Amino acid sequence: MKKLVVAVLISLAVTACATAPKEKAPQAASPEAASSKPKAEAAPQPTAVTPPIHVESESEKLAAQLQNLAKKSVYFDFDAFVVKPEYHDVIQQQADFIKAHQDETVVLDGNADERGSNEYNLALGDRRADAVRKNLELLGVAAGKISVVSFGEEKPRLACHEEKCWQENRRVDFVHKLNP
Repeated sequence: MKKLVVAVLISLAVTACATAPKEKAPQAASPEAASSKPKAEAAPQPTAVTPPIHVESESEKLAAQLQNLAKKSVYFDFDAFVVKPEYHDVIQQQADFIKAHQDETVVLDGNADERGSNEYNLALGDRRADAVRKNLELLGVAAGKISVVSFGEEKPRLACHEEKCWQENRRVDFVHKLNP
């Protein structure tokens, strides 16, 4: 008897899962039928969840600005230290940031590709950083807020021995320092 009841319940469950529920109009049920049938529970309604609003703090904004500025470098032609016109906007953005922050100083890292002697590349990196320094000063940045360092060929961004790498390594990087 128990096996029969279990088999009937399993077949009902399989049948109920296999067919899509049909919309039925509400019917008046007899008291006996109402007491023998389990009542279906209403499915919980999803509630709208709004994500918390994150208000960026001043220090987070400043960190984002510094991260963005650190990605911008000034690039040079082979064996040259003249700032090309396409990099004037980069220098302007850097100057605007430095002037807007009184506690800001910047170190200009001059770099060169691997071609040439160590001494020559150090001097070329210095001339490149100095050219960018002069442009910053022309845009109103105080000379005391700028430091110049030459790494020559010692800090390559790319390490292959072809033109695409050499182009990437002929640059001046901006290293911002906020003094408390």
